[in-house]
Formats: sequence, C-alpha cells, structure tokens
Amino acid sequence: MVLTPKSLDSIDAVEHALSVPPAYVPIALQKVPGDILVLGAAGKMGPTLCRMAVRALATAGLEHRVIAASRYSNPAEQEKLEGWGVQTIKGDLLDERFLESLPDCPNVVFMAGMKFGSSGKQSLTWAMNTHLPALVARRFATSRIAAFSTGNVYGLCPLALGGSLETDEPRPVGEYAMSCLGRERMFEHAANAHGTRVSILRLNYACEMRYGVIADLATKVKNGVEIDVSMGAFNAIWQADANGIALASLAHASAPAAVFNIAGPEQLSVRRVCERLGEIVGRPPQFVGQESADAILSNGQKAHSVFGYPIVAAQDLIDAVGRWVAGGGAALGKPTHFETRDGKY
Repeated sequence: MVLTPKSLDSIDAVEHALSVPPAYVPIALQKVPGDILVLGAAGKMGPTLCRMAVRALATAGLEHRVIAASRYSNPAEQEKLEGWGVQTIKGDLLDERFLESLPDCPNVVFMAGMKFGSSGKQSLTWAMNTHLPALVARRFATSRIAAFSTGNVYGLCPLALGGSLETDEPRPVGEYAMSCLGRERMFEHAANAHGTRVSILRLNYACEMRYGVIADLATKVKNGVEIDVSMGAFNAIWQADANGIALASLAHASAPAAVFNIAGPEQLSVRRVCERLGEIVGRPPQFVGQESADAILSNGQKAHSVFGYPIVAAQDLIDAVGRWVAGGGAALGKPTHFETRDGKY
C-alpha cells in the first residue's frame, strides 16, 4: 500500500486508511467468533482499531458486535465511534463495579494504560498498568485477551543485535516500563493459573500522519527545533499494520501467553530519517548530541512470519508523514518522547 497525497488529503481520509483491515484480519476473526470488547478504546490507536474490527467482521460475513469501553473525556470520540458502527460504553475501568457491569465477550482487546505524565504520578501509573490488568484478567478469565504492551520492557538494545527478541529477558528502566512488565505478568499469571488465552503485544512504535516518532521528527525539522540523536535509531510501523496484528493475534492467544513484537522490519536512523524529512519540508534538520550504541529497538520477525509483512513500507510512511506535516496537516499534540533514555516519561 502506497500512501499518496491524494489518498491522504483530510483527517477523514487518514482515518479511513487507518481502518482498512489487512487481508489476514477477517480470516483470523472467523477463527474466533463472537463479540469483540475493546477496553481503553478512546486513545490514539483505539478508535481506528475498533473501526477496523467492524470492517473486518463485515468482510468476513460475521454479525458480531464491536464494543468500546472508555472514559470518553472527549465526547466527540464517542460520537465518532458510534457513527462507525461501534457500540460504546462510558465508564472508568478502575471502578470494579463498572468493570463487572461490562458484557461478557469472548474476545477482549486491552488498550488501557498510562505513559506520559507517569513521572510524578507513579501510583496511578501502577494502578493503570498493573492493577487494572489483574482486574481485567479476573473479570474476563474465560475470554481471549489481546493485551497491548511496549518494547520499553526490554530496555536498551545494542544496535548491532538488530532489536530485542520475544525470548530476551526484559530489563525495564524506569517505573513506566516496570509497570508495563507488571501488566504482562498479570496476564501471564491468568494464563498460567486459570488457562486464560492471552496474546501480549509489545509495540514499538505505531505511526500515522498526526502522531508517532516520524510525525514528531517532521514537526521538529519543520519548526527548526534541535533534534537530539543520542537515541539514534527506532522502529516504526504504520498504525493500521499494528492494529491488524493486534486483532489477528486473538486467533493466536494461548495459555501460556503468546508474545509478539509489533515493529517495522527496518532499523531506522534518526539522522537519515530527518534528512529525508528536511528535503520534504524544505528545511535542513538541526542536530545535537551523538548517536549511542544502543536504543529501544524490537525485532518484529516473529509477527511478520505469522501475520505477514507490513502493508506500508517505512519509506512510504516517512514520505507521507513528511508531506502531511509540510502541508500543515492536523496533529494530535501528543509527543512520543521516544528519545527518552532514562525511562522517565
């Protein structure tokens, strides 16, 4: 799939493209019949994941519901989801009475979590990232659960190794990453102790026009902001590819839990990506610092072998995001802080 200016000329067009299900998703959902409940659905990735699920179910000829539970601090997001055919339920997932009131569903996608602002709010970070997964695992013990996690649980990986593997021992740095490993351990415990079928999804990093590492870099280049290259490399994957893997992973949920890295196949250089973005926005990038010998990097080969290669190549994604930012396209205003090396978000 090539992301062209014509195909991405508005937010509606972007959200349509982000919700196109890869071909393997309807096939996977036919293997896991039943409604899909998405917990924490109003974040950056949740809305288009829900819409993708609706479209994939229709493609598969299935009439199951997609149900999206979240606080919906922005009512417009709830209205948008309803317009896409998603059933929404508003409430606080940390409220155990609300959690118990949610409908039983055979398929659950867990997307709730806290990252930015976690420094200074450590107790809430642990509540969202570790306590809540324990509650969800208990409430939906008989469901299949696809649980989003993060490549941050691995810690820094030497560039020469090509990214952390699912079999590598986690070495989380900082309370955010540690609490995310706690999230994984809660779901792993449910799988080991109760037979709950789980897939754990270590994401690193999903990108679209309005959000992600590439959008961050493009915005800095355009605005003449200095770019610290000490975190000199990163992974990027088109958000629709990431969401497609997440939905399809329900068919691979197992006990013990299955673990998948969700990452693009390329180890992208911050310096080289910024130089390309500079060509697109018409302004040379300004760099500070020096590349380190390690970075937060994940190897996505296992997921690629199971689900297929990403449909959007990194170069197409870089060019599309660069054009979007150069043209003044809307942004979500949520920097990734991917350059953080001390684990403090």
